[in-house]
Amino acid sequence: MPHPFRFGVQIGKLPPETWQADVRRIESLGYDTVFLPDHFGTQWDPTTALAGIAAATERLKVGALVYDVDYRHPVVFAKAAATLHLMSGGRHEFGIGAGWMETDYVEAGLPYDRPGIRISRLEEALQIITSMWENPRTTFEGAHYTVREIAQAAELEGHGRPRILIGGGGPRLLRLAGRHADIVGINPKMVEGKITSETPADSTPERVREKIGWVREGATQAGRDPDEIEFNSLSFVTSITDDPSGLRAALAKSSGMTPEQVADCPLFLTGSAQEIRERLERQRAETGINYIVIQGGDDALLERFAKEIVGPLAG
Repeated sequence: MPHPFRFGVQIGKLPPETWQADVRRIESLGYDTVFLPDHFGTQWDPTTALAGIAAATERLKVGALVYDVDYRHPVVFAKAAATLHLMSGGRHEFGIGAGWMETDYVEAGLPYDRPGIRISRLEEALQIITSMWENPRTTFEGAHYTVREIAQAAELEGHGRPRILIGGGGPRLLRLAGRHADIVGINPKMVEGKITSETPADSTPERVREKIGWVREGATQAGRDPDEIEFNSLSFVTSITDDPSGLRAALAKSSGMTPEQVADCPLFLTGSAQEIRERLERQRAETGINYIVIQGGDDALLERFAKEIVGPLAG
């Protein structure tokens, strides 16, 4: 059986005067989750913002899409996530990745190590974090982190641990996600440390199916049932229109895809409401992707998408 559809909204920041009303409206429209990215600049800090959003809502789940492992020590991640999970009544989805945006590292004076090192650091961090959620004391010694008899992050009995969401685009990271994650975000690779014109082409339907396979391999190798994993995608462009041909042609030209590939790419949700619904149902059947996140900021689009896509598919 496929996982039920879920829908989320990603926001970088909200108007300080109306943010509480804004997130309550997202909740009332039927979206399941609000996500914040984890980058520097004028966007809001995810940990602080998510705590506020959880306090202002009743049902809405909250998470980062995704935390960068290099911006905080895993002990800090473990404590912050456990606290947020308790304060929200079990509504925190802990999203984390190996980091990719080079400008963040340069601006903050952080070393931008090659991807293999960052992925190794992520796997060590996950071992520390999950142990601190589950055990009274944690000792760990690896190539990147050492902790000795660190106390449990918080007492999580009754709420369970936060669900782990790992986002990635390459085989090593996605196999790691298969070993550790409850939810896996299927992303394009960004080995250049930035989004380029070639980035979307790594999310053609053929590439997405290959990436899903890497996740399932990792889960099977770890003795996990890959069918229990939820698959997540983030849409860069969402447009409900009866004539998407012009937009698809422009996206094809800028991405190196064909218009037909654009129509089936998870990064782009374009077409009539019926076409989008049918495509999402077909995509779920073919890949398992059930957890769709769109960009916030356009209130009219959020309302229409909720009415014509979220309601019919997620109930």
